Amino acid sequence: MTPQSASVAVMQIAGGLALSPLLIGVTQQAKARLQGRRGSGPLQPYRELRRLWGKSAVDVEGTTFVYRLAPVIVAAAMGAAILLVPIAAHAPRLGVGQDALVLAGLLALSRLAVCIAAWDTSNGFALQGASRDLTLSVFVEAALVLSLAVAALVAGTTDLSGVIAGTAGGHPWTTPALALGGVAFALVVVAETGRQPVDNPDTHLELTMIHEGPVLEYAGRDQAYLQWALAARHWLVLVLAAQVFLPHPVGTWWQLAMLPVSLGLLCVALAVTETLIAKMRILLVPRLIGVGAAVALLGIVTWLVETT
Repeated sequence: MTPQSASVAVMQIAGGLALSPLLIGVTQQAKARLQGRRGSGPLQPYRELRRLWGKSAVDVEGTTFVYRLAPVIVAAAMGAAILLVPIAAHAPRLGVGQDALVLAGLLALSRLAVCIAAWDTSNGFALQGASRDLTLSVFVEAALVLSLAVAALVAGTTDLSGVIAGTAGGHPWTTPALALGGVAFALVVVAETGRQPVDNPDTHLELTMIHEGPVLEYAGRDQAYLQWALAARHWLVLVLAAQVFLPHPVGTWWQLAMLPVSLGLLCVALAVTETLIAKMRILLVPRLIGVGAAVALLGIVTWLVETT
C-alpha cells in the first residue's frame, strides 16, 4: 500500500467512525443560528453518545433476541458501509469491496433490522414509525439506485472509486445526465438523513415520527449504537454527494483537501432546507421521492441518447 493509499484509508476510517457525529452537530448548529437561537454547539452529538454509553440497556418485556441484536446489526452494517464508501479516487479496498449495489444493500439491511425490532416490541408508535419508514424506503431505495446508476454510466463502472474518478473534473458536467442524477440524490440525502420536508429530527411527537419512531423502546448503549449509526448514514450519503454529484478535482490529494469544505457546505444546505421548508404530509413524501426517481431515470435516458 502506497503512502497515498494509506492516508486515504486512515482518513476514511477515522472520518466515518469518529467524525460522522460532527456532521449532525454542524447541521443542528447552523439550523439554530438560522432560526435565531444560540444552539448547543456542534459537539452536542458526542455528549449525547457519551451520556448514553454510560447507561445500561433496557430489555422490553416480551421481546426476543431480535430486539437485542438489532442495534448491533445496524451498527455493523454502517461500519461495513464506511469501509465500502471511498472518500477519494484510487482509495484502497478495505475488505468489503466498493460496489455501489452493496452499499444499497447495507443501507436496506440497517433499515430492515430496526423495523423488525419495532415489530418485536409490539409498541404501537414504534410499529407506526416502522411502517412509514418501510413505505418510504420503497421510493428512497429506487431513487438511490437510479441516481447511482447515472453516475455509474457516466464513469463506466459501479465501483465507487472508479465512479469518483470518472466524475472528477469538468468533462462529466458537459452532459446534463450527472446533474439530473445529482438532483435525485439530493432528495435521497434529505430522506436518508431524516430531514425536513421528509421527517423532523427535532420532534418529540410520536404521531409524527418516522426514523425515530421504531427506536422509541431503546435506551443506554443500544440507543448509542443507533444514534451513531444515524450519524454514519449522514457521513455516507454526504460523502457520496460531495465526491460524485458535486464538481470535484481530479487529483486524490485535492479531493481530500476539498472534502471537508464540501461536507461543511452540504451540512449548511441541509440546515437552510430545514429552515425554509416545512415538513410535508406523510402521504405526499412518496410523491416527492418518486419525482426524484423519475429525474434520475431521465438522466439515464439522457446519457443513453447522447452516447448512441
